[in-house]
Amino acid sequence: MPPVITGFAHSPDRGRGHARDMRLRWAFEEAGADYDVRLLSFAQMKEPAHLALHPFGQIPTYEEDGTGEEDGTGEEEGLTLFESGAIVLHIAERHGGLLPEEAGARARAINWVFAALNTMEPPIVEREAAGYTEREKSWYGERLAMLDARVDQRLGELSRRLGEADWLGGAFSAGDLMMVSVLRRIEGSALLARYPNLTAYIARGQARPAYQRAFDAQRAAFEAARPDGA
Repeated sequence: MPPVITGFAHSPDRGRGHARDMRLRWAFEEAGADYDVRLLSFAQMKEPAHLALHPFGQIPTYEEDGTGEEDGTGEEEGLTLFESGAIVLHIAERHGGLLPEEAGARARAINWVFAALNTMEPPIVEREAAGYTEREKSWYGERLAMLDARVDQRLGELSRRLGEADWLGGAFSAGDLMMVSVLRRIEGSALLARYPNLTAYIARGQARPAYQRAFDAQRAAFEAARPDGA
């Protein structure tokens, strides 16, 4: 059976492809590998069955049947993972198309996966969260200016490194998949508009047929979950 990933039954991003199961869908599509999706409500994400897969009650998760390793009883033990970066790297390791064969290039591609998640994403998500939770505070303007400065610094550094190249490490890799996914969270913002090479970089990622298939599938799941007339 193909691996099973989890996603939102009704995504809070309203079908814009920002939910983190999109990263897994895209990786599977790039790899040309089959997968199934189990959609969860917010209530189901906090139930014991899901918490056994993801201790923080979030999505996505990844489950596959026996990996060939025995669990001590003579049975093949299945594999469960959480965290989108770990899952994308697992998909990339098991299938072709997302990591270079040469050891140095492979290490650099993995390096960009971690850069996307650890360096670029935190200030972007912090800025996004402030807009939801702090907008009515008297000090929100000063706070937003500080957050914008942090994001802009990282965008400038990334823009300089990318330069005129199509991708961060030569050929498209899992590192680009993760970086494009992170940058899409501020797509259309004035911050990102200052860096035309990053805007073009995102557009190249979105133009990939594998991205389009993944986006359409996630969008279809959102549309199917919408109440009539929503």
